[in-house]
Amino acid sequence: MNSPDTAIGPVLLADRDQAGVVSLTLNRPAQRNALSQELLAALKSTLAQLATDNGVRVLLLAGAGPAFCAGHDLRELRSLNDEAAAMQLFGLCGEVMLALRRFPRPVIAKVHGVATAAGCQLVASCDMAIASDHARFATPGVNIGLFCSTPAVALTRNVGYKHAMEMLLTGELIDAATALRMGLINRVVPTGELDAAALDLAARIASRPPAVLALGKAAVQAQMGLGEAQAYTQTSAVMAKNLLMDEAVEGIDAFIDKRPPNWPAA
Repeated sequence: MNSPDTAIGPVLLADRDQAGVVSLTLNRPAQRNALSQELLAALKSTLAQLATDNGVRVLLLAGAGPAFCAGHDLRELRSLNDEAAAMQLFGLCGEVMLALRRFPRPVIAKVHGVATAAGCQLVASCDMAIASDHARFATPGVNIGLFCSTPAVALTRNVGYKHAMEMLLTGELIDAATALRMGLINRVVPTGELDAAALDLAARIASRPPAVLALGKAAVQAQMGLGEAQAYTQTSAVMAKNLLMDEAVEGIDAFIDKRPPNWPAA
């Protein structure tokens, strides 16, 4: 018998446009795109494949149906009857979140409906997020006796401690305007404009030189855990390397010559 996933098609959809923007769409709409083991495994393998694809400029993460992602599949969680199995599932989820953080190109979440628990963790694990004005966010595990400890890792690296703890301790939904004020997302747009706004943002980033985007994202990630002096030492080395790259040579010459840059091929 087919599972609910296979009955409606692949659990993860992928599409690429001419600008090199790859859209990954969580495709369990009837389950509000809950992160089953199958979906997590598909995300992990797809991210690994795309990470080595030089044609990818920007990754856009979205959800099919009425929600972005409602977190883990609770029915699946209840079927796990030992700690080792649970650890395997949560470990796989952590690997997916780290893969998003370490992905060599910018990753943008396009959020509509709810993004709760591990779904909120997905948003926080992306480099940027754009949301519809009807989007809602929460880490509601406390309401069912399962504290959102793993979502807290990404959440506390995006918003201030007190904001994060209010979300984690109350489990209450916040609206998109509040998420914007807290720094969880970058922008709020009317629901009908979400697709166009997300693609416009992705296309503008995709027009920048990909090697420089990759270098810069890695540098930002690496310095975040360092002290200020060490961070300056590390990023100075990155900029010195960057200055001698073909992209910087062309970009600076183009600026001096008052012409558009002709970026080297990836």
